[in-house]
Amino acid sequence: MTVIPLAYYLMLSALIFGISIAGIVMNRHHLIKALMSIELMLLAVNINFVAFSQYFHDIAGQIFVFFILTVAAAESAIGLAIIVLVFRRRGSIDIVTLNELRG
Repeated sequence: MTVIPLAYYLMLSALIFGISIAGIVMNRHHLIKALMSIELMLLAVNINFVAFSQYFHDIAGQIFVFFILTVAAAESAIGLAIIVLVFRRRGSIDIVTLNELRG
């Protein structure tokens, strides 16, 4: 059985986190792409939790992953519902035009 070193998991996680940061910076005008980038950030954190949990032989990191997945699912559902409502009302989900929603 081949054991994959912890450093490989951390490099993969850093790569995914960097891609998500780039996605947020580059797609400032598209709300759905920004939400997808946030989901990628949560995925990178989950990889870290599982990798360290396996490395230290502690189950706590894997339990945190279940909580993060629950929060991510709720965030996606609520975020997409808000996006659909805003699109129906405004006809656009451009983040710059959403700045005009101040009351």
